[in-house]
Amino acid sequence: MTSRRVFLGRLAAASGAVIGAPYILGARRGVEYDLILRGGVVVDGSGRPRFSADVAITGDRIVRVAPGIVDGAKRVIDCSGHIVAPGFVDIHSHADSSLFDDPMLESVVRQGITTVVVGADGSSRAPGLPGRGASMRTLFASIDALRPGANVASCIGLGTVRGVVVGDRDRPATAAELARMVRFVEHALADGAAGASSGLEYTPGAFASLDELIALCKPLAAHGLAYSTHMRNEDDRLLAAIDESIAVARGAGCALQISHLKTQGPRNWPKLNDAFARIEAARASGVDVAFDRYPYLAYQTGLTNFFPVWSRDGGIARFFERLDDPATAARIREETIAKAELIGGWNNVQISSAAASEDKPAEGRRLGEWASERGIEPYQLAIGMLRRNGGNVGIVGFAMSEENLERIIAHDAGMVASDGNAVAMSGPARRGVPHPRGAGSFARVLGRYVRERGTLTLEQAVRKLSAFPASRMRLTDRGTLAAGSVADVVVFDAATVNDRATFSDPFQYPVGIKATIVNGATALLDGARGDRTGRVVRPVGPAQAVGISRTSVQASTDDALPLKS
Repeated sequence: MTSRRVFLGRLAAASGAVIGAPYILGARRGVEYDLILRGGVVVDGSGRPRFSADVAITGDRIVRVAPGIVDGAKRVIDCSGHIVAPGFVDIHSHADSSLFDDPMLESVVRQGITTVVVGADGSSRAPGLPGRGASMRTLFASIDALRPGANVASCIGLGTVRGVVVGDRDRPATAAELARMVRFVEHALADGAAGASSGLEYTPGAFASLDELIALCKPLAAHGLAYSTHMRNEDDRLLAAIDESIAVARGAGCALQISHLKTQGPRNWPKLNDAFARIEAARASGVDVAFDRYPYLAYQTGLTNFFPVWSRDGGIARFFERLDDPATAARIREETIAKAELIGGWNNVQISSAAASEDKPAEGRRLGEWASERGIEPYQLAIGMLRRNGGNVGIVGFAMSEENLERIIAHDAGMVASDGNAVAMSGPARRGVPHPRGAGSFARVLGRYVRERGTLTLEQAVRKLSAFPASRMRLTDRGTLAAGSVADVVVFDAATVNDRATFSDPFQYPVGIKATIVNGATALLDGARGDRTGRVVRPVGPAQAVGISRTSVQASTDDALPLKS
């Protein structure tokens, strides 16, 4: 009679033959690996209980996960007293905003993030990027040439596509324009885009109709990829925006990823139950819906987002004309002040970035207080800043509920993202006074919401930071610690890991992250940066993903020693 151990060993060998000989499990004594992470406690990303094991890496792959690996290695990292987990996957990142200026991706790597998914909120660096090519293929080649600090996946931004084809005007796309836009999406997916995104509070994406969004998302279905959306509204019309998002996914036959789910403004906090009910009903009807959220009570956006979408039709020049036109100025003022009042007034708006020298001292200050000190009405101060900065002023808005935040990240369909830029303590990635989420999100979850508040177990949190987001973008050879998976790994101290970045001082790296391994190479160890071995990553075919996940995990951890959760 064949024992379970013998059966699993044979299964592992068969799997190794399929996915490649270098990844066959059960290495013999004396074999030399490139790297062993020794003596740690593994939380593998699947959600199952942690266990004691070593992790052996050769090249860019994990080849063994088992206790007491005695074989040799070119390098050993002592992980005693630490958690060894899959490298984190940031499913909603704006790291591409500084990537070409600073490919180190300091705040990304120092949080244990090994893969960022960019092209968020309907805005991507292709198509139509001058100087770096008009396609995803040429964009990806330029990113690989940078040798970034972490891996980069990208969605195709539907707002960017609309801007290239239709422009900044609020009008329906013609049949020919819509066909051209669909081709842009199809070509991006063929080049390896990990999905499509929309930003329906921003122009020109806000001018897209439901039918247009469905048409642009239909190509996603054939690739098994998701439509990620910054919805049309996240406050008073939140529930209608969720209904629209679900209608897009249902009409296109694709999965839906709701970006940074929130109930914005105190009067909308009670809507979370209704929001969950709509999502759960859609899931029950067969629509694949999930969502993400950053672990903070404030959002970051542009100051123009306080002004009505209709006032921004046609671009920034037309916006300024409407501010001066008596026929529209009063209405713009009324709607903008109402938006500020919704979140509690102008003192809940913090200025995060401004280019004009006159406005640089305002960075990090509350807009209401800054206006009061200057004897200027806040609305007029906002208009003056926008004029001096060509419409480009960044703000942070304080508008959300702690209770709702915890319920969102704890929900079965919820995962964690940063929605942040890659920042650094010095150099070109140190700009303004940005939201601290760019430097602290993932460590904050582990420190505040696992260790301090018990919102999530450690196993739940790691899954929401790694395997769950990886699976949503079909990056299924990453996000789990299993033989055959890509060797993206983070090592951290569960007792001390925490964020340090604040709204007043956002340029502080987290504590408690011992090591970050990217594609098998050490990107961070004990505070020192190492190799830059990130690369562009593309969705992995479902057949390959099943071959790794169903066999390698079982066989590689058969002798693991389980610990209590």
